This record gives sequence, C-alpha cells and structure tokens, in this order.
Amino acid sequence: MDCDCSHLEHEASSSSSNAYRLLLQALSLIPIWHYMVVAVVVLIAFLYNFIEIHFLEDLLSGFSGYPVELTYNSCSKIYEGVVSKCRILHGRYSATPWLSSPHLQTVFLNFFGRPPVFKYRRQLFNTPDGGTVALDWLMSSDVSGGALHMDDVVSKDESTPIVIVIPGLTSDSSSAYLKHLAYHTAKHGWKVVICNHRGLGGVSITSDCFYNAGWTEDARTVINYLHKENPRVPLFVVGTSIGANILIKYLGEDGENIPVAGAVAICGPWDLLIGDRFITRRRVQRFYDKALAIGLQGYAKLHQPHFSRLANWEGIEKSLSIRDFDDHATRIVGKYETVDTYYRRCSSSIYVQSVSIPLLCISALDDPVCTREAIPWDECRANKNIVLATVKHGGHLAFFEGITASGLWWVRAANEFLGVLHSSHYMHVQKKISKPNTPLNSSIDQGPYVNVTEDGMVAALNNEPTTDNVEEIKVIQDTHHDSHDRIPEEKAKKQDEELVTNAKSGDSSGIAQTTSADDAVRLDVLTSFKRYVGQLSRQNRWSIWLLVYIAITTSWPLVGSALYIVFGKKLRDILPGGLVRR
Repeated sequence: MDCDCSHLEHEASSSSSNAYRLLLQALSLIPIWHYMVVAVVVLIAFLYNFIEIHFLEDLLSGFSGYPVELTYNSCSKIYEGVVSKCRILHGRYSATPWLSSPHLQTVFLNFFGRPPVFKYRRQLFNTPDGGTVALDWLMSSDVSGGALHMDDVVSKDESTPIVIVIPGLTSDSSSAYLKHLAYHTAKHGWKVVICNHRGLGGVSITSDCFYNAGWTEDARTVINYLHKENPRVPLFVVGTSIGANILIKYLGEDGENIPVAGAVAICGPWDLLIGDRFITRRRVQRFYDKALAIGLQGYAKLHQPHFSRLANWEGIEKSLSIRDFDDHATRIVGKYETVDTYYRRCSSSIYVQSVSIPLLCISALDDPVCTREAIPWDECRANKNIVLATVKHGGHLAFFEGITASGLWWVRAANEFLGVLHSSHYMHVQKKISKPNTPLNSSIDQGPYVNVTEDGMVAALNNEPTTDNVEEIKVIQDTHHDSHDRIPEEKAKKQDEELVTNAKSGDSSGIAQTTSADDAVRLDVLTSFKRYVGQLSRQNRWSIWLLVYIAITTSWPLVGSALYIVFGKKLRDILPGGLVRR
C-alpha cells in the first residue's frame, strides 16, 4: 500500500514538471518582439498613472480644454465689474497635447521653458537694515524695439502702470516663467519690475537679514518706495509660488493702508503645513521634495559664511528634504519651537479674510507642489475682494498652451485681469489706518527669517541702516512703523547733537531744551502705556475687575494680619484704655 502511494506521488510530480516544461517550450516559441510590446504597454500604463497623464482624457474631449472654475462672493463688485469682463477667465484652458501631465509641464518649464529673449535694466536697492535687493526693470520700449535702450535708466511716466513681481522658489528674474510674464506685460505697454529676493539675481547678501515665506518687509519697503517715487502711477503686484504666499500675507497685514491698486497670486501654497505633509505623501512628490532641498542647499552654499554662522551648517549639508533643511536652518535661526510652528505662522491662508484690495488667485488642481487641499475655498468665497480661478490641469506655474508650448495661459489671464481692472473704477486707493490687520501675532512679524519651504534662510532684523544712501527708504520705513510702537532712538540722538551744539555756542537754553525733550519722550512712553491699559480695560473690563476681586479676597487674610501686627501696638497706645479693653 505504501509503495503504491509513493509511486502515485512520483508520477504526479513528474507530470507537473513535464507540464511546466511544455509551457516553457510553448512560451519560447512566441517571438521576442511580442514580449517587448507587452513590456512597453505595461510601462506606458504604469507611467500614465504615475505621472498623471491626461492625454486620453483630452483626446476624448477633442482637446477642447476644460472651463475655468471661478469661486467668489455673490455680492462681489470685483467679479461683477472686472472678472465678468475677462474673456480668458470665462473661457477654457487646453494644455499642450504632448505636455498632458502636471509633472511634464512643471519639469519642462524648469528645464526648457522657452523664455523670450530680452535684457533687463538693473537697479540695486538698499534696504534700511543694510541689505541689497536687485530690482530688474523691463519697459515696453525694451521689447518693441522702437526706442533706444538706455542701460540702468528707469524713466518716469505717470501714465504707465507698474507691475511689481515677487518671485518664487529660489527664483530670480532669469527664470523662464518670470521672463514670460515680464515680456508679455511689457508688450502691453506697462512697466515691469522683478523684485528679486535677497541673495538671488547674482547679488551678494550684505546683511544678516534673509527672507522667508512670511517675511513681507522687503516687498512692503520696495512697494512704498516705488509709490513715493511715482505717487500718481497705479501699482499692481503679481506673486508667484512662495511669492504669492508673501503677497497675500502682506495684503492681509496692511489691509486698506496699502498703495497697491490690485494684485494677482499664482500657484500659492496657502498653507505651508499642509504642503509639507503633501510633498512627502507619494513617491513622485518626494522627487520634488528632494529637488527643492538640493536647490536650497545650493542657495546656502552661495552664502555659506552667513549660513554657517547663523545655522547648523553640517545639518544643512546632510539635508535630504525641505523639512530637514528647515530643521537645521530656519527653526534654529528663527528660534521656533518646531518646524510646524514656522509653517503655521508663515502661511497666508490665515490672512485671506483681511485682504482689502482686488485680488485674483489662480491655481491648478493638479499642482504637484502646492496641493489643492490647502486652498481656503470658504475664506476666498467670504471675501468680496477675492476671486479664485482654478483650472483642472496646468502643473506648477506652467499652464503651457498651443501645439508648440510657446505661451503660458496664466500670463494671459493675469494681464487681462490687470488691464480690465486698470480701465475700471474698482482700483484700490490707499486709505490710512492707524493699525494694520494682523490676524496672528507671530514672531515672524518681528524679524526676517530665511525661507525654508521654497526660498531661503533666517536672521534677525537690525533696525538701524548700515549704509548712507538709503535716505528715501528710511523715510518710508519710518512711515510704515507709525502704526506700531516707535523706538525713540533717533530722537535721543538728535537731542544729544542739539545739546553739544548749544554747549559749544554758549546757548544756556540747550539744557532746558534737552530736558523738555526728555520729558516729551517720557510722556510718549506714558501715553503709550496708558493707551495700552485703556485698550486692555475696554476689551477685558469684566475680566480685570474679576481678577481684582479675586486678588483682594485671597490676599486680605495675609494683608490684614500684617497690618494688625504693624499697627496694633500703636493703636493700643493711642486709644483710651477702657476703649481698648472693650
């Protein structure tokens, strides 16, 4: 019996091996090119899903594109008076057929981009803290060829609007998408100025101040300077990527007290914390994460003396992601408890509700860097000054259109919006307000730190200018800080100078003048303190009286005992004996 079982098992195993042998022989008879075709089909299917190609979707729709979805308040005058007249925003966007993927669009933009060829006019702008910002100008005459190009000369024309551009991820005026924007905007007859971030555009860092995703002071100073130089010229601002985050935060901080007629934010990250979670979620997103980290490391190496002094240089060199770079750079120099603290405080989404000028926001729903999950849909809908335009496809700052991919759709949309706004009566006019809108009182407002998510590094602000040629900027800076607590250091210096001058000239009134000035400074301090106490009491009146009551009732036993010990003996000596005994 056992022999029969073993014999059957042997026959079964031999038959199964013969079956596999026959199968392999049959497979060997299939031509090799058939296998190659199957492998190619499988690879294409994998890549089609991995890099999110939508070519078949576009083919089935006849490459007619997809409509632009507009989100706005139902009572918005900006929509009724401006956006409703924009043909492009009410049309459809059709991506270039051979770039039917957000990743293909984004990579093609960064490595090729096909930017127009022209030359900027550079103006070096000195900031009050001693930093240097490169302002690269482009005029209509520079792209039309109808006038002689004058290097480093920016003509003043009160009839020509100025568009100020805030770049994104370690980008400068040479970036392809900024060249597209500058060229076509200047082609419309307007002036364009690219406000390069510190340390970019071939300019060295000349102070310990860097920029970051929430550092709005450079943009504010440059805008105020241009408004002072051209008081009657409409100023428009366009922010791209991290520059859009800076723009929206700046608009929310200053509210109506801003010399900007209108603005456009392109592909902003909105919420940096959500963006940080998103960029590490999938393998394809991790590619961008590492690529951005390498870009930040390259930026840090350009300014190694500053970074090695202000941050953990060894950690920066070993960073494999944006978060690693932030942990070894921004968190340390900015004195944040965690990296998440930095992201929360620098996100522009919390400032959307305070934007008080016409603002158009454009985003692609398939943006591989700035996820749609971070878009504050409800906040944008609640603000009557904001219109949010979202497109199903487009990538990050790409939106290539046409069979040759020679143009960017968002550039046309932004220029049309600004043009219609300029010809309407809905342009914003600056209104002086004593206190800016600051939804979040964060340490980022107290000093410039280096960008980590998409731009640079960190350092503290020095309030004293270190150069002698920033007089105009200094006036603007002082004007801006009127709404904040003033530091009377300049007054004290002037008083000392007056005292020395009067002493040399034998003027006996010098001491009296100085004394009165010192009293004025003290009065300023007392006035600020009283104003603060008054605001606190008005806002928390019941809470303060409750605290006073609690303080009195809890401390009275101790205070009463102390008073009895101190004054009890004296009372016995003063009062009549009978009264005391009673």
